[in-house]
Amino acid sequence: MNRTVSNLLICLSIFCIGQITFAADQAKDKAAIEKSIQSYLAAFNSGDSKKLAAHWAPDAIYTNPLTGTEVEGREAISKEMSAILKEVKGSKLTVDVQSIQFLSPGVAVEQGTSKLISPAGEPQESVYTAVHVKRDGNWFLDRITEEEIPVVLSNYEHLKTLEWLIGDWTDSDEAGRVQTTCKWTKNKNFITRYFTASIRDRVNFSGMQIIGWDPVKKQIRSWVFDSDGGFSEGVWTNKKNHWYVMMTGTLPDGRQSSSTNIFKFVDENHFQWQSVNRIIDGALQPNIDEVTVVRDAAVE
Repeated sequence: MNRTVSNLLICLSIFCIGQITFAADQAKDKAAIEKSIQSYLAAFNSGDSKKLAAHWAPDAIYTNPLTGTEVEGREAISKEMSAILKEVKGSKLTVDVQSIQFLSPGVAVEQGTSKLISPAGEPQESVYTAVHVKRDGNWFLDRITEEEIPVVLSNYEHLKTLEWLIGDWTDSDEAGRVQTTCKWTKNKNFITRYFTASIRDRVNFSGMQIIGWDPVKKQIRSWVFDSDGGFSEGVWTNKKNHWYVMMTGTLPDGRQSSSTNIFKFVDENHFQWQSVNRIIDGALQPNIDEVTVVRDAAVE
């Protein structure tokens, strides 16, 4: 065999053996870190500051999340931990480890979320990054950084009685078709309602409605914008399975309009809609008769 090829095969064999050995060592190290995490949680939840401090490297740096105080070394960390345990007495700490990545054979980075649950049951959640270092065959914490998970405000509780609207709907007869799609926006703070009106498969009118909770007036309100340039706003009132929407608006030519639109929930696949008390520039207009709107998934 050619000497160059032989040497290359030897090098490849050594490399592969090295990779297998490294992978095996890394698996052991990961298991050791995971065991240390569980030991850390047990020490915290039992209120043992000395056992907590023993999980840190001798020269580790710790930042107290309650005060922002930064200390170095196990003795100082033990004192900080003791103060924290008194502050959160009775609370329980849990973590969800999302990843453990090795930057080198002696350094690993753990990322995840933590939850501190008070005796009253109120959780404080944060995202954290922990750096682990290997010293004399054992893994220790070097530092931890964490940030509180921001509380996402949502008006879902005020709007959930309209959740049955979510989906695709159709109202059709021989004269034409009205198609509607209702969706939640992010964090369920608003419901968007897109509609198109077609005659003989030709769309001649479309628009969108935004439905939301007004925290000042403490009521559900909506705003409509149509393809002709008109716009309106409404105030929603619920009576049993009926929603009454008092609408006031401006037509494309500047005339003022008002009406009462009524949504009647029938079941999860049907609702009825009509418009009454329709007025344009002070002149009473004919009512729009009640129609039954069908969820697309229920159309045979």
